[in-house]
Amino acid sequence: MIDQSLCITYLKLALRNVSTEAKAQSSRRYFPHGINCIGANAGDIKQLIADFYAHYPNVSANEALAITEFMLENIECHEEVLVAFALINKFVKKHYNDDLLLRFEYWLEHYTNNWAQVDDLCIKTIYHFLMARPHLIEQTQHWVHSDVSWCRRASNVVWVKFIKRKIGKTVYYLDKELVFKNCDLLLDDSDEFVQKSVGWLLKATSLHHEQAVVDFIQQHSIRFARATLRYAIEKMDVELRQKILALY
Repeated sequence: MIDQSLCITYLKLALRNVSTEAKAQSSRRYFPHGINCIGANAGDIKQLIADFYAHYPNVSANEALAITEFMLENIECHEEVLVAFALINKFVKKHYNDDLLLRFEYWLEHYTNNWAQVDDLCIKTIYHFLMARPHLIEQTQHWVHSDVSWCRRASNVVWVKFIKRKIGKTVYYLDKELVFKNCDLLLDDSDEFVQKSVGWLLKATSLHHEQAVVDFIQQHSIRFARATLRYAIEKMDVELRQKILALY
């Protein structure tokens, strides 16, 4: 049995030891609406987590989850959210049950407060969780109806790596009609970061279903914000991009 308070003290102190004002200023450029950060980057956090488990090698999956949830309930800065998520990354494939997906939804609605936290949780933690449980991938779709914009963003981001994904000896294909349904529901969202996630999901989808994405864009062209459209067509060839942009 580990001492949870000692672990949390270790993590908070280690985080502050690797943080600098120069890195904080660099990070703030990406958050026009402001961010409470102390200046630790992704590499810092990855190393911090590795050092933590070297120092506390006997921390169990359930103990790590308990620390994560305590930290999330008592967050003092942006980077602490990322540390809390990273703590369980090593466990999510082989530990916990399917109900952890409900906790992810709760975290998105109650503890995330910027696009980077949403994307970090979706692209790292939830991605590895779903890689071991592909039957749950489509069960995130109801996030699109959340009252919290960060959870709505997550409903798109969580799928970007599953349009076509090798899982074990098989290849998983996300139903593209589900993608277009999500995008249709969120295309007029009042939150700019939700709209940008629509563009991101369409961009990922275009790598495997380009014509279907083009058709969707043409069908809904009047509803696209310029930034959303640019995200969506980013991976298409120059000629096709120019043709689509000419719709505006």
